[in-house]
Amino acid sequence: MAEAVAARTSEMKRILVVDDSSLVRLYYRAALEKSGFTVEQAINGLEAMEKVLSEAFDLVIVDVNMPRMDGLAFIAALRSEADAHIAATPALMISTESERQDMLAATSAGANFYLVKPVSEADLVKHAAVLTGASP
Repeated sequence: MAEAVAARTSEMKRILVVDDSSLVRLYYRAALEKSGFTVEQAINGLEAMEKVLSEAFDLVIVDVNMPRMDGLAFIAALRSEADAHIAATPALMISTESERQDMLAATSAGANFYLVKPVSEADLVKHAAVLTGASP
């Protein structure tokens, strides 16, 4: 029932998943697409920045530790973007880093919410729905 509601309310909501782990990207993509979201992927913050500058997203889901540009630098760059629509894109940071200072660093960079891995499919979809405005 919850999946059916999420599927109806998440139509056309576009999410960019940014993680250097292909398994994590596949897991998030499968869960989100099953709930009706459209999902794009990037392997690091640099590739993610290129995508957000060329395509509109309703949410970015970002890992912290990645090569080339980590998640904190990506979110900070996103928030400092001159285009107000891009800068206001909601950001959900999901990481294995579980210390309080990690969560504070993420929110200081501009993350809207922080989750610690592993994240259940239900929690991922619930947070994506709330942050995209797709929740009932």
